[in-house]
Amino acid sequence: MKIGVPIEIKNNENRVGMTPSGVFELTKRNHEVYVQKNAGFGSGFFDQDYIDAGATILETIEEVYEVAEMIVKVKEPIEQEYSLIKKDQVVFTYFHFASSEALTKAMIDSESVCIAYETVEDADGSLPLLVPMSEVAGRMSIQQGAKYLEKPIKGRGILLGGVPGVKPANVLVLGGGIVGIQAAKMAAGLGANVTIMDINMKQLRYIADIMPANVNTEFSSEYNIRKHLPKTDLVIGGVLIKGAKAPKLITKDMLKDMRPGTVIVDVAVDQGGCFETTHATTHQDPTYIIDDVVHYCVANMPGAVPYTSTVALTNVTLPYVIKLANEGWEQACANSASLAKGLNVVKGDIVYKEIAEAFGLEFLAS
Repeated sequence: MKIGVPIEIKNNENRVGMTPSGVFELTKRNHEVYVQKNAGFGSGFFDQDYIDAGATILETIEEVYEVAEMIVKVKEPIEQEYSLIKKDQVVFTYFHFASSEALTKAMIDSESVCIAYETVEDADGSLPLLVPMSEVAGRMSIQQGAKYLEKPIKGRGILLGGVPGVKPANVLVLGGGIVGIQAAKMAAGLGANVTIMDINMKQLRYIADIMPANVNTEFSSEYNIRKHLPKTDLVIGGVLIKGAKAPKLITKDMLKDMRPGTVIVDVAVDQGGCFETTHATTHQDPTYIIDDVVHYCVANMPGAVPYTSTVALTNVTLPYVIKLANEGWEQACANSASLAKGLNVVKGDIVYKEIAEAFGLEFLAS
């Protein structure tokens, strides 16, 4: 198979869909890999590394899309790429369709085969291709939240862990999945007082067992969230509903209950965000303020640490890339129930129910 790896052209996205190690694994199986010039530069991988692994370097993104039977990316195609995607071409990447009707309709019109990292699902319900980026984003949410609590950037002027004689900050984490656990772990490690909320009591019991004493668990409800907001310094939104829009757990009217300079970090922004006032931002312009509350809603948080993120992501995507290349998408998805769950849009049809429901579009059951 001919596989293309283009440069990610989303704002400040420095990750790359494949490392030289991945190229080597594919070329030794007699597949052809075409990498756009400087595609790996932001992650610390150079063109010569790819050439040594057996790749062919192409100058332009147009050339990569034109030659490839399968495109391997990191982030969803943006508008400039829509017209480059060809009929029957496999595109394997994070799509997060539920947050963008324009992207969904563009991929329907392209008649391509869209396989989304975020909906590949194992038998136990886990999302193996989402886990590493959720781990990165969860940890980064505290790193960024701590920074934006500083007064020069309009935060409350609070040190997350406090110092002797001064209480640490209060952190509220919404969602007890991978993002929430990693965020709570980082915040607790810095000495903050942490409350993590979820509606899954089994998960809350697990979290209570593994976390240190400065992490408390609480059932998630609007009443409980409202109760915490007046005394919370940093809120992390890490709620995920597979393939669907995130629920709005903090509404605009709740902002008035927060103290000026409170920081909210919406890790769910790729799926539409779990705060009503969320809109996607970039690493170049990461925050905005509504009702004196600082919003950090960067849609590709792991892109700020591209080496770590690229290696972590490609460690888990490569086996699926190899399977798709060896068997073709139809046979690979027939042989792997996990990979079949990644099918979102196939040759003009939406085949993932939650995406169709998000926009009131027709769903084709597989």
